[in-house]
Amino acid sequence: MSKLSFSAFSFFIVLGLRSSFAQSPDSLKTKQLNEVVVTSTRGQKTVFQTPALIYAIGQEEIKTSQARSTPELLMNQMGVFVQKTTHGAGSPFVRGLTGNQTLLLIDDIRLNNSTFRYGPNQYLNTIDAFTLGRAEVLLGSGSVQYGSDALGGTIQLFTTAPEFNTGFSGRVLGRLVSAGMEQSGRVEARYGGANAAFQAGYTHRRFGDVLGGKNTGFQSPSGYKEQDFDLKAKLNLGHGWMATLAHQSVSQRNVEVFFRYQLENFKINQFDPQRRQLTYIKLENQNESNWFNHQTFTVSRQATQEGRLSQKNGTTALRSETDKVQTWGLTYNNQSRFLRGILTLNSGIELYRDKVNSERYDENNATLQRTYSRGLYPNNSSFLNYAAYSIVSTNLARLNSTFGIRYNGFVIDIPDATIGDSRLTPAAFVYNYNLSYNLGKSIAPYLNISTGFRAPNIDDLGTLGIVDFRYEVPTNNLKPEKSTTYELGLKIATKTIGLQMGYYSTQLQNLITRVRVPNEQVNGINVYRKENVEKAYINGFDAKLQASLFTSLQLYGNVSYCFGQSETKNEPMRRIPPVNGRVGLNFSKNNAWVRPEFWFAGAQERLAQGDKDDNRIAKGGTPAWNVLNLNAGYTLKKISFTAAVQNLFDADYRTHGSGINGYGRSLWLTAEFKW
Repeated sequence: MSKLSFSAFSFFIVLGLRSSFAQSPDSLKTKQLNEVVVTSTRGQKTVFQTPALIYAIGQEEIKTSQARSTPELLMNQMGVFVQKTTHGAGSPFVRGLTGNQTLLLIDDIRLNNSTFRYGPNQYLNTIDAFTLGRAEVLLGSGSVQYGSDALGGTIQLFTTAPEFNTGFSGRVLGRLVSAGMEQSGRVEARYGGANAAFQAGYTHRRFGDVLGGKNTGFQSPSGYKEQDFDLKAKLNLGHGWMATLAHQSVSQRNVEVFFRYQLENFKINQFDPQRRQLTYIKLENQNESNWFNHQTFTVSRQATQEGRLSQKNGTTALRSETDKVQTWGLTYNNQSRFLRGILTLNSGIELYRDKVNSERYDENNATLQRTYSRGLYPNNSSFLNYAAYSIVSTNLARLNSTFGIRYNGFVIDIPDATIGDSRLTPAAFVYNYNLSYNLGKSIAPYLNISTGFRAPNIDDLGTLGIVDFRYEVPTNNLKPEKSTTYELGLKIATKTIGLQMGYYSTQLQNLITRVRVPNEQVNGINVYRKENVEKAYINGFDAKLQASLFTSLQLYGNVSYCFGQSETKNEPMRRIPPVNGRVGLNFSKNNAWVRPEFWFAGAQERLAQGDKDDNRIAKGGTPAWNVLNLNAGYTLKKISFTAAVQNLFDADYRTHGSGINGYGRSLWLTAEFKW
């Protein structure tokens, strides 16, 4: 852990304790850590009442951060480290784990499907950041609440919704970034009547090549194009019933994978197209009944398409690959409330079914003749995910606790000529227990014990072809990965200070890892197969501070550190992020605000053999970096302007494991008109 990071962490704690007891309680009107979150218990609780590390990113922060994409919105947030294979990607590491070991949700619906890869992927980038109204990050938990994949934690994203009795309204937004790095526009229209509300939005985006720091210059090719469309309607059906109908469509074209051009002699290498569509109907009922206080019934259909185009320099064959996944979902959750809300019970059932289609062909540039072969995944594979769960929460004056259990089963059918048709039926039983005790009204230590699992998916079982720098072959004998996390933490919430921090230890078993097949190669590339052979642990801590120094001046910051070790291989775990975080000041007066923000990451020199073999990671590891950003904004009636200077000192930097450097010094301008 670097001296800079340790000093920042110590500063957070000292300032938090001093301010908690020294500042006037009348300097602010509201208590810190009072945001209501739902991801931890599938019911409403404040951050302070929740005996786990969780936080929300609200709409105002989403707007003023000017994040280009949803992954970049999460950069340097507590417990989250974002790796970018290329500009059109972004994979969040939550407590050292990413890909199919971290669960992503959108509007309470799983984004993860059965082809999510081990390691970094680009799927979070298929959520339009302009549509987001809120994000919640739950560290170290989520399997009881939402099922498979939540070994590191859970990230839930909520899109904006229309409101009743608001009449006609809308907004037009435009953004420009210097050096041609971005031209984006969005238009929204809304109507809110007494019993019906509607909204529609369209986003058009064009991203140019990324300009790196002073010694990097333009990283070409790295741009892409994007078009998004969304609809949402809310209907008041009477007698406490509400219906929500929504559709989201994201389409990205020519998403260049920069590092492959730079390091692997490719003439063409891009995701084209990268698409996601989600349609759902949600019925909700709230009433005074103790047993059926709040019911939610959701039917969803999500379709993803990942196209890949590749051609090496000096060859005549263009390879085209397409994977399509169609997921139908059916979920029901019921919240019961007893003893005037002191005791709540959230119970439900979930059912998701994936259908996977995959194809591949090589086209000769001269003759245009196509040669078809098996796709990355076995065609017509299916993945059935069914579960039942129950979560009991208590909310007393001093004591808050949560106990939850889940049973999850799977039916995985893979028709494959390579290994023969196979059916797997793994299952898992998980639990969690969280407890916090309020010392007075502002201090709450907590204990969190949670178990998690990740069922083997179709990417684990059926992959045939080149992935990164390896050639993978299928397998049909895998068991679920499992985790147990023990966490001790502390929360402090006064009218001036919000501090939450926690130390955790996560034990990982039956980890699915790539194992080299001895003496086998395909076109000179080593062959690997996935097996349950690894046992590992991750220890670390996270801390987050919000402090109101004066009425118009706030200090905020966070720091995260994790240490991952493979016990089986007696070496560091792959891709473990370095210590990282941010510190910022927010000054607001009347209609204007200014926010300098400092991002930092330590060097990562603890490398697994897989890291050493990864051509995206420099020999000896990834250097430390520090970046200073300056954001400012002004609102004039219905028009607001936001400006930012990213990377003020034009530093060269790369987040650990990424395939492209971060932004160099650049000017970001956003204008928004509301009516």
